[in-house]
Amino acid sequence: MRRIRRPVRRRWPNVVWWALCVVAVLLFLVILTNNSQIESRPSMVKRYRHERIMEGLNITDEMLSVNSVTRQLSDQISLAKAFVVIAKESNNLQFAWELSAQIRNSQALLSNAATRRAPLTVKESETAIRDLAVLLFQAQQLHYDSATMIMRLKAKIQSLDEQMSSVTDKSSKYGQIAAEEVPKSLYCLGVRLTAEWFKNSNLQRKLDERNQMHLKLIDNNRYHFCVFSDNILATSVVVNSTALSSNNPDMVVFHLVTDEINFSAMKAWFSMNRFRGVTVEVQKFEDFTWLNASYVPVLKQLQDSETQSYYFSGTSDGSKTPIKFRNPKYLSMLNHLRFYIPEVFPHLKKVVFLDDDVVVQKDLSGLFSIDLNGNVNGAVETCMETFHRYHKYLNYSHPLIREHFDPDACGWAFGMNVFDLVEWRKRNVTGIYHYWQERNVDRTLWKLGTLPPGLLTFYGLTQPLDPSWHVLGLGYTNVDPQLIEKGAVLHYNGNSKPWLKIGMEKYKPLWEKYVDYSHPLLQQCNFH
Repeated sequence: MRRIRRPVRRRWPNVVWWALCVVAVLLFLVILTNNSQIESRPSMVKRYRHERIMEGLNITDEMLSVNSVTRQLSDQISLAKAFVVIAKESNNLQFAWELSAQIRNSQALLSNAATRRAPLTVKESETAIRDLAVLLFQAQQLHYDSATMIMRLKAKIQSLDEQMSSVTDKSSKYGQIAAEEVPKSLYCLGVRLTAEWFKNSNLQRKLDERNQMHLKLIDNNRYHFCVFSDNILATSVVVNSTALSSNNPDMVVFHLVTDEINFSAMKAWFSMNRFRGVTVEVQKFEDFTWLNASYVPVLKQLQDSETQSYYFSGTSDGSKTPIKFRNPKYLSMLNHLRFYIPEVFPHLKKVVFLDDDVVVQKDLSGLFSIDLNGNVNGAVETCMETFHRYHKYLNYSHPLIREHFDPDACGWAFGMNVFDLVEWRKRNVTGIYHYWQERNVDRTLWKLGTLPPGLLTFYGLTQPLDPSWHVLGLGYTNVDPQLIEKGAVLHYNGNSKPWLKIGMEKYKPLWEKYVDYSHPLLQQCNFH
């Protein structure tokens, strides 16, 4: 009988199977761990961002709590305030009063809780929340719904905007009127000086004696300054401050030009007062025979009826143009004489032009040795901010402006300027000014003042000066005290002139220290 041999069981397939299972489990664990880490990172980032937002908004846990009575009461107060406005608009004053009273009670609860640094409890806030809720429900019954609130609040905002616009417009007009006024004290001074000039022969004799110093007036080795003004006291401050700040006042010559009305008064003042040996010449522009309508575009424009209507009656365009653009002073020859300096002083080679609203607090002799590099005008640039570039002053929709001038060119300031009169005559700068002035008869190139035509006239002919020579803004804005301390010339450009009541009080002392309030005439005219 054949024996059947039993096959031997091999164990290795079981081992392989278990090994595969272990590997699979390990792989599953690795994948699960990675997924949990990936999921945890966004949650960490999200939590971090959430904490930063809470920190930035100063949100407390109590405010985020759904059970916070403080938050509930605060929300009710905010809504009630809006309903108060609508109730008043609807003339429901009794209901508005009830809401306001309950708002005050609720605010008192919140204030007490904040003082003791403990959250409100349900018990102490229950009555306030309930009473305010009843009033808010009543407001809804009165149809103070969201749509109504939005419409009425929008109407209120529009009304307030209109009121603000009206107030701003009135403020601008009244401010401009105040800036253009002649204070009674200045008027008094002019009248008294005029009377003194005609009754006091000694003053006229003193002036005649000084006129014998004619050679000083044309000596180009001296420091020549010019001021065109009808303000006697302001001009006196310019001369006095320059004299007191000068290292060599006997080398300083001031050429003053005024109008016929103030001519006698100006002569009397500078005859009876001495300024450390400074030479002072007084002229009136009516004596300049070359100053006529056939030569000067501004005088020609004054004869035009439309121009007169625009500046003096304000009816040519339905009063759409702001009042500051209509100021007749911008047609005054004293304002435009700065473009005729070579004709006014035919014998001079270099002049420093000063406005009458400046104070000099450093020696200015260094201005006469500055190399202008062949340019005509030396001035301090004002383009530290973009709104002081050419596009601020000129109409770049006009092709003449757009084609000839860079809108980002740097603006500069009138008020303290060094003029090389030799180069001026050589380049016929006054002719350039006439060209642009004649093309602006309809005021389409610019509207305001003498700076825009100055920017056109001296374009490419201006040498930038160190900013410390001329510090601006004391008549309309706050100025860095360090700039004021370092500044050679301080300029009260703007409406708030230091001799007016609307002058900026903190800057008045810088100007007033050059006024001798003990002078008999100033005391008689109540200067103080």
